[in-house]
Amino acid sequence: MARIQTPNRVRGTQDIFGAEQRRFAEVLDTFERVRRLYCFGRVDVPVFEATEVFARSIGETTDVVSKEMYTFPDKGGDSLTLRPEFTAGIARAYITEGWQQFAPLKLVTAGAVFRYERPQKGRYRQFHQIDAEILGAPEPSADVELLCLADQLLRELGIADGVTLQLNTLGDAETRDAWRAALVAHFERHRGDLSEDSIARLDKNPLRILDSKDPRDRPIADAAPGIDAHMTVEAGAFFESVTKGLDAAGGAWTRNERLVRGLDYYRHTAFEFVTDRLGAQGTVLGGGRYDGLVENLGGPATAGVGWAAGVERLAMLIDEPAAERPDVAVVAENRDREEDAGALTSALRRAGIAAEPFVTGSPRKRFGKAMERKPAAIVSLDVRDGARTHSFKLLDEAFAGAAQARTIFEQHTAA
Repeated sequence: MARIQTPNRVRGTQDIFGAEQRRFAEVLDTFERVRRLYCFGRVDVPVFEATEVFARSIGETTDVVSKEMYTFPDKGGDSLTLRPEFTAGIARAYITEGWQQFAPLKLVTAGAVFRYERPQKGRYRQFHQIDAEILGAPEPSADVELLCLADQLLRELGIADGVTLQLNTLGDAETRDAWRAALVAHFERHRGDLSEDSIARLDKNPLRILDSKDPRDRPIADAAPGIDAHMTVEAGAFFESVTKGLDAAGGAWTRNERLVRGLDYYRHTAFEFVTDRLGAQGTVLGGGRYDGLVENLGGPATAGVGWAAGVERLAMLIDEPAAERPDVAVVAENRDREEDAGALTSALRRAGIAAEPFVTGSPRKRFGKAMERKPAAIVSLDVRDGARTHSFKLLDEAFAGAAQARTIFEQHTAA
């Protein structure tokens, strides 16, 4: 019979296991712990949406929409897209599910997102993000709270020392319009020297030229006018409130006047937490204020601010967590004691004690395998000279459940 050929893992996806999975879980567990400290609620949104949700929110001129989305027709002929990010789906739900009544709404979510791009270190076609949003809060204090949440997350992951918060303002609508006009005039004077991508962006998305990586664009972008010369008094006061709030909370930051978001519904604060420990892909967390997004999707004018971070990139930066171990290892060193081991293990688990039975393989090797798991305590169940024998040995004096575990052991071996 011909050998069955096993399909390979799809390019740009990953099977997460072992030490890598422990890092991954540590990021998610820490995120869950920190979001509780900040009183953010959990939300889950669909993995796929109508394509229009992302085309109207991310922008048809962006690389994500024009080149990277996984879009397909369903059997009914509707165009659907696997989510490339979370904010658009949350904004859509805010409108369609009537969540305006709960504003201001503080939410987090996490899960897989999908982008068709060239896989590289820390970047996949199916990857994972954590995401935090505040909807319905126009005050700069919302920006400060989200930035503090991000900062505390990085601190509790143990990577804050290697990460810098870069902060900028995109101003209000009046500021952006004036700045955009100045940028267009500047880039038009250098149209003949711009890259093809930047020429395409000049008419629809000129701010994106500022963060171009093409060597032809960099001297022109670096010489472009800054936003501060076009800042309204109100926009300047908003940014000052954000920076003062960060200072009061003990958050360190640096100004990056070239940090932008290309779409018109972005307002005021833009930020990225960056590191030099991941090579060229230095951003580990980024976001900003998007006061026009909900309205752009057909909802009421609604303030919004949020951020997202790649779980894989954060996991690459943290120390490897210790492997999980059982509180109690229960070893049946004789086949006649296997049922006893199962009963004792079940009793320990019902009492909230992590227990693992060792009842498979060679009985004489089971004790050694149990010790390899480095349990806090180990139970041996055996039969010698026709008599049932048993022992309980504490291996870690710091094990808080030792007394309870010993009591359960004695109850099960008393007969």
